[in-house]
Amino acid sequence: MADIEIDGGPADPARLAALGLLNYGHFTTLRAEAGRARGLALHLDRLVRDCRIVFGAELDRADVRARIRRVLPADGAPVIVRVTVFDPGLGLERPAAPAVPHLLVTTRPAPAAVPGPLRVRTVAHRRELPQVKHVGLFGLLHQRRQAQLDGYDDALLLDDAGRITEGATWNLALHDGRALVWPDAEALPGVTAALLAAAHPGPQRREPVTPGDLGRFTAAVAVNAGAGVRPLAAVDGTALDPAHPVVAQLRAAYEGVGAEEI
Repeated sequence: MADIEIDGGPADPARLAALGLLNYGHFTTLRAEAGRARGLALHLDRLVRDCRIVFGAELDRADVRARIRRVLPADGAPVIVRVTVFDPGLGLERPAAPAVPHLLVTTRPAPAAVPGPLRVRTVAHRRELPQVKHVGLFGLLHQRRQAQLDGYDDALLLDDAGRITEGATWNLALHDGRALVWPDAEALPGVTAALLAAAHPGPQRREPVTPGDLGRFTAAVAVNAGAGVRPLAAVDGTALDPAHPVVAQLRAAYEGVGAEEI
């Protein structure tokens, strides 16, 4: 099977060029193994919701599932699947023209193990339309690149009020020794974050968190579909314990979420 398709067929250069030149669309990313994926229904919900916001159009959930199935490895090997919704017929001059969404589906091998702990720095940056997982990644990747050039692994974003919102491509969860805390700020509603919140058996809450608050937390994790639950070792100059028992507990809770058949 091909590892990149558009609408179930070969990804022809002309339509790929249209996506690259206009860079208007939205996507979701999920981890699939043996024909199953955690949070599949939530990923489909996201695509349908975002398609209405970005294109004012409806998306067929059954069609999306069929397109994903087509690119999965026959041996069931774990892969990261990205489904991108775009319209090669739209142009720079008339993006408000009636849209006909198309599906670009790609796969890449899933990492064999959870990557090591992250050291991140905070930076004032707000994603455009933060409730949508859109393809406008320049600002996020620029902040990640600058952080890495300065010796960090990634960037943690702050809003105009100085509150922590989200990582460059992940949601943040912190633990204060008693409860799991989700930053209460405008950010992408992550599927992995939703699954972890539902699976975590302990107390949890949402509240505003600033960099000055980080000293009262014992551990923190970055969560997304690609890496699952990944510990943080430090934010700016505040050290966190990547080996804290709660990290293993959170990872076990997430990995215990049942996968849905694609």
